[in-house]
Amino acid sequence: MLTIKHYVLGPVQTNTYLVTDPETKEAVVIDPAWDGKMLVKEARHLGCRIGSIWLTHAHFDHLGGAGEVADESNPPVPVALHPDDYLLWRNRGGAAFFGYQIDPGPEPAIDLVHGQVLFVGGYQFEVRHAPGHTPGHVMFYCPQAGILFCGDVIFQGSIGRTDLPGGDYATLIHSIRNQVLTLPDETRLLSGHGPETTVGWERRHNPFLGE
Repeated sequence: MLTIKHYVLGPVQTNTYLVTDPETKEAVVIDPAWDGKMLVKEARHLGCRIGSIWLTHAHFDHLGGAGEVADESNPPVPVALHPDDYLLWRNRGGAAFFGYQIDPGPEPAIDLVHGQVLFVGGYQFEVRHAPGHTPGHVMFYCPQAGILFCGDVIFQGSIGRTDLPGGDYATLIHSIRNQVLTLPDETRLLSGHGPETTVGWERRHNPFLGE
């Protein structure tokens, strides 16, 4: 069974996920918000090897630990990001605007595209492009495990902010309706901030998604 370790890291309490296939001991880090050395240490403690870093988007609070993850890995692990967020990545995720200085880590080497299939050991993950919070925001859907890593697209009872550069409310709602609510109700939503929820709960209760 897919193993998911959840950490709340960094100055804005971002959810970071260490995702592992326990059979093959292959792992990825999704949104290494901060404390990259700790994440690598945790993977080694589990006997796993981090093969890559997957970024849902390029805001600083989702990649602030990427540099340390790469530095502590041998060889350095590649970073995956949608090209529409490269400009944001080159601006260090907007960290300076919020008064932070970060190391964005190695330049992304894996271009994420909608419908692309990624692997963690024997588990497949479908890349779902879901712009609106940022132009290049993506989500990672594992149908075998019934899980969607949805970043800052949707939260329990809320949605991602759209007031930052590149954000657009109508685009975000369209992404949620077409890339989240089309999944089975029991699909677990592991967001970039806050507690876990499900597609069905959000369909019934999220005040932003009413007709």
